Amino acid sequence: MADRKRRKKEQTEYFFDYSLLFIVLFLMAFGLVMIYSASSYEAYQDFGSTSYYLRKQLIADILGLVVMIVMANIPYKFWQRFTTIAYFASFALIFMVLTPLGVDSHGARRWIRIPGIGFNLQPAEVAKVCMILFLANMVCKMGKSLRTPKGLIVLIAMAVPHSVAVWQVTDNLSSAIIILGIAVLMIFVASPDYKKFVILGVIAVAAVIGILVVITQPGMAEKLSFRGERMLAWLNPEAYAQGKGFQTLQALYAIGSGGIWGKGLGQSMQKLDFIPEAQNDMIFSIICEELGLFGAIAIILMFIMLLWRMMIVANNAMDLFGALIVVGVMGHIAIQVILNIAVVTNTIPNTGISLPFISYGGSSVLFLMMEIGLVLSVARRIQLKDL
Repeated sequence: MADRKRRKKEQTEYFFDYSLLFIVLFLMAFGLVMIYSASSYEAYQDFGSTSYYLRKQLIADILGLVVMIVMANIPYKFWQRFTTIAYFASFALIFMVLTPLGVDSHGARRWIRIPGIGFNLQPAEVAKVCMILFLANMVCKMGKSLRTPKGLIVLIAMAVPHSVAVWQVTDNLSSAIIILGIAVLMIFVASPDYKKFVILGVIAVAAVIGILVVITQPGMAEKLSFRGERMLAWLNPEAYAQGKGFQTLQALYAIGSGGIWGKGLGQSMQKLDFIPEAQNDMIFSIICEELGLFGAIAIILMFIMLLWRMMIVANNAMDLFGALIVVGVMGHIAIQVILNIAVVTNTIPNTGISLPFISYGGSSVLFLMMEIGLVLSVARRIQLKDL
């Protein structure tokens, strides 16, 4: 009898992914160290305190941890009934930047001021979380109709309004690409037919090549927008060393000077007013300069381990809705990491993309931790006998 009770208790025991949690906490702690190292000089010049950016990020990280704990303890299926409301609410929130609550910073209007608490919210980050939840629910509802060309087009089309709004209203092309990328990845995982995605990929590559051919034509440089100039600077950064190619070149200098083992923590030269906003999008170049190729590979491996742990959770989730939530979070983090490192190494044109959990940014870490909370919520509903 006692043995039967013990077996029954073991069968109802649930899983908690401490490895995933440890990796996230490590990345956040490492991010705080690197933010202080990368920003101390600029923070002292602008605000008279070397720890200005560190303190602000620490507050955001603590809030993020609280949000993660709350989300992890709420059954993820609870959010399924609110996905449609979240979809439309997040779309409307993007246009709030055009109201008096909108905040201008670094030449762009991408944030909303939250009165009374001194916190600026970035609607693009809200849209990413809401898109993950909405598409996970829609895939579950559509069922076999997802296999038809019409179902595929309808699902992808649902992500387009948010992407276009983020791009045009907040002038944030990188977040627009990430939102669309999350949608395509989630649909790709849920769809049994991969041929359509191969065709879409070929079309996308052909479109990029076509754009590059057009902008490199003689006489086109004077007619291009700043994004076109960025593409030209990507192709030949030395020719735009005093303009669009400046930040990229300084980042490459930082990476090259770090060597295998780096100059040592806090010893970066490029953060001394050479790389603008070194604590933000270009923080990976400071990691390379101070910790070398060894440090860069170590951080990349930590992200790979994080994605691997999420893949385990997705494969063992209780239902399709939970699995797709985890896939969406995986897609978000993977796309953002790949694009950030690609920008810093000049593999793709320069665009503002932060490195998850490490770059400075309150809205980014807050909603990333919300997503981690959702993943942990899915993981907590996995029975140990299913692993």
